[in-house]
Amino acid sequence: MTSTVECDLLIIGAGPTGLYAAYYAGFRGHRVAVVDSLPELGGQITAMYPEKQIFDVAGFPGIKGRDLVEGLVQQAGSAKPEYLLDRTATTLETDDDGVTVGLDDGGSVRAGAVVITAGIGKFSPRPLPAGEGWVGRGLEFFVPSFAPYAGKDVVIVGGGDSAFDWALHLEPVASSVTLVHRRDAFRAHERTVQQVRDSSVRIITKAQVTALRDTQGRTGPGGGALAEVDVEVAGETTTLPAQAVVAALGFIADLGPLQQWGIEVSKRHICVDPAMRTNLPRVFAAGDITEYPGKVRLIAVGFGEAATAVNNATVAIDPGAKVFPGHSSEEG
Repeated sequence: MTSTVECDLLIIGAGPTGLYAAYYAGFRGHRVAVVDSLPELGGQITAMYPEKQIFDVAGFPGIKGRDLVEGLVQQAGSAKPEYLLDRTATTLETDDDGVTVGLDDGGSVRAGAVVITAGIGKFSPRPLPAGEGWVGRGLEFFVPSFAPYAGKDVVIVGGGDSAFDWALHLEPVASSVTLVHRRDAFRAHERTVQQVRDSSVRIITKAQVTALRDTQGRTGPGGGALAEVDVEVAGETTTLPAQAVVAALGFIADLGPLQQWGIEVSKRHICVDPAMRTNLPRVFAAGDITEYPGKVRLIAVGFGEAATAVNNATVAIDPGAKVFPGHSSEEG
């Protein structure tokens, strides 16, 4: 038996922007529901870098990803949102009175308006060609906690921000850290690259990991735990001890069913106007998923867009309402 959740405002995406939108929806007096395809709140931060320090959130010189999410969840709690986690929004239909969103479990949500805060959409890590069959046996794509790497020889594959951030944070915890990248240029922030260069992390460039082996020398699925890896540089192979490999090769983003909803999309982003309206009535968007002239993709920007989207959605829900509700400091 399927069920329908009814609310004033539905938020699709439970990352930082979505959580702040939930809080602001409560501030505007709305009943709010939040749907997300991930099983936990926090979006990419929770899934990919909960231990990473974030430096561009106003009011915090630096804050760990998990601590930021914890604060946002507590703030959103004032709205008493109904969370629909581990469920994907599959269909969207609008009419004169509201929006109906179908979910992959057969349920649906009926709302007066929708704010899409889905970040980059659903994402999956790019695979490490030599790593087939090794996930969970020493190969991982994300580092949600540093503790499991204590005392281990760790090989990180990649040259982006995540690779260098994890190398920097694992260096004091692991027995050794080696970063392997196929080019001698990096996509990571220059400051972080220099910090890693100044550490004990070994950096091997113009290289690739060609094999992973267990303690018995086996390279395929079904063997034991990881013991070493082969790294090829200029046609020569070097074997390194490794009880853990982190493949930080980026991820593949997919907007999924959203692309079939009739929303105007440009290069995997939703086009919005200054009020965060999409081309569909009663459907708004905020955060990294949006596109407009001058767009800057920062968490801090997403917070402002969330407030703009919720305030304008409020008028769509109740034409007699004002876009600007006053300041929260005036309440109580």
